[in-house]
Amino acid sequence: MSPASTGASTIVGADASVPTPDARVSPGGPGYRRMSFALFLAGVATFALLYSTQALLPLISGEFGVAASDASWTVAAATGGLALFVLPMSALSERFGRRAVMTASLAVAVTLGLLVPFAPSLGVLIALRALQGAALAGLPASATAYLAEEVSPKALITAIGLFVAGNSVGGMSGRVVTGWVAQEWGWRIAVGVIGVIAVACAVAFRLLLPAPKHFRAGSLRPRVLARTVRAHLSDPLLCRLYAIGALFMTVFGGVYTVIGYRLTEAPFSLPQGIIGSIFLVYLVGTVSASTAGRLVGRLGRRGALYAAGGTTTAGLLLSLAGSLPLVLAGLVLITAGFFAGHAVASSAVSKTATHGRAQASALYQSAYYIGSSAGSTVGAIAFHAGGWGGTVGVGLLAVLGVVTITLFGTRAARLHRRELATAA
Repeated sequence: MSPASTGASTIVGADASVPTPDARVSPGGPGYRRMSFALFLAGVATFALLYSTQALLPLISGEFGVAASDASWTVAAATGGLALFVLPMSALSERFGRRAVMTASLAVAVTLGLLVPFAPSLGVLIALRALQGAALAGLPASATAYLAEEVSPKALITAIGLFVAGNSVGGMSGRVVTGWVAQEWGWRIAVGVIGVIAVACAVAFRLLLPAPKHFRAGSLRPRVLARTVRAHLSDPLLCRLYAIGALFMTVFGGVYTVIGYRLTEAPFSLPQGIIGSIFLVYLVGTVSASTAGRLVGRLGRRGALYAAGGTTTAGLLLSLAGSLPLVLAGLVLITAGFFAGHAVASSAVSKTATHGRAQASALYQSAYYIGSSAGSTVGAIAFHAGGWGGTVGVGLLAVLGVVTITLFGTRAARLHRRELATAA
């Protein structure tokens, strides 16, 4: 079946008019650093905006007089909006180009980011955040599809790891900045500052990102899109990767939505600025995401996922301690495990999909952010019902799901090798 008939962009190397895979950008090659930095900035803006209220939830709860489970919807609405719209936005990127869709998405998202500080009620705030998440949906799937088309296959996991690293920097800087600014001037000024930072990142992104050389426009016909989506959802490996991304994000979303509430309570009783600084542990995620390629090289994809799941589990258990240094050590391990697992799973999706890469990536991102919304909401409910132990319990169940799915994949791969050996 031709790429055009599936709604996918033309696969590189399919005809003489398209550059061969060897012509794609590689580390050290012309344009690689510029491309990587541009998408790094896009990742910074995306995560800074998407989670701009997460470190401020105790303050939002205080102003509007609501519980953690209600305030958590300012995070869940944004990630839920992204999850719902990432597939339609990926279809637009197949027709109008990755760079155009990413640019438009950032433009709308940063505009909404400048309106969020003026929300008169919790309902309006949640609505604005949902719209902001929907706007940001054009970034994740389009970015990974752009890299899959423009970067050499051997360098793909490293390039995607750098984009994920930008996500971690955005998540970290957004929370640290909002924490300290909110301590002095309140949460509204804090999210306004994030909006201004995101504007600067968006402008730099558009100026730096090279024009795509390997993109070929596909179809916007709904039937073609539906056929491509069905093909991806019928692929067992892709479905396992989607579930793994969702489960990892369930852990991460729950932990970081609730941690601010835990640290404001006894025995910690930390001020907002210090709580915001806790998110400096995201730097660990920057390192683990950018080195995920080496981890896969040593352990293989499934081995890397086992390692990421084990690291996350150790962090969850360590975070149960009543000592602040041990809690921080637990957050470090959770963050390292999550970002490594996410980088491995998301890059595997891009390598597995042979057509309709934007749709394949979009389905992963949709599952991933559904996991974030579920983690934020369920984690907050569990915290209200059973304290931090309840949130950790939700996380442990999610990691158990990751390990179970990976074990199933390992068994399936062994059976497949045996069948090939028998046939030979």
